Amino acid sequence: MSDPQSTDDLIRHLAQAPVPARFSPAVLLGGMVGLAVAGLVLYSAEFGLRSDLVTAWAHLPVQAKTVLPGLLSVIAVWLTLGSARPEGRVVLWPVFVPVTLAIAMAAYRMATAEGPLLSEAAGSTALACLGSIGMLSALPLALGVFLLRRAAPTRPVLTGALLGVATGAGVAAGYALHCTEDSPLFFVSWYGLAIALTGSIGAWLGHRFLRW
Repeated sequence: MSDPQSTDDLIRHLAQAPVPARFSPAVLLGGMVGLAVAGLVLYSAEFGLRSDLVTAWAHLPVQAKTVLPGLLSVIAVWLTLGSARPEGRVVLWPVFVPVTLAIAMAAYRMATAEGPLLSEAAGSTALACLGSIGMLSALPLALGVFLLRRAAPTRPVLTGALLGVATGAGVAAGYALHCTEDSPLFFVSWYGLAIALTGSIGAWLGHRFLRW
């Protein structure tokens, strides 16, 4: 049987404790977007946007390598916010819409390409792509995890993974404005790998820091 005095002391302690800061989706989005945009601006100032961006934008693959990860980021953010509440309902199928479109583009390119597919997929900037997206995703992802600790996710691994996908995909969409590798075989492979890595890191961070 519990000690009434100890129970009273616990209640008194909880009553005197400061009220935790409320979780604010606007602060989460604003902070992450702000850090991601600032990183991309600094990156662009150092390395520049692709010089032929205006003319290249007329081609579907150039549009797709920005639009598809951007769409994936928006969907993943929406799902992250839904999973941040105990009563939130998460339906994952929307994530597969941009993923399926990207895979379809890569498959079509494989079916119609006349040159060596391996060299086209490997490109010449694969490591720069992975490193840049990973580096630019680090601070927004860390801030997102920190702010999500004020929420109450009951699926911390899923929430962290979605946050990582949202961050990596958003950064990839911005990085695409610098990248001149326009083959779907390249950007589906390497952007996809970079986003998967940030999602995996987000899942680990969620398991580590978002558990109750």
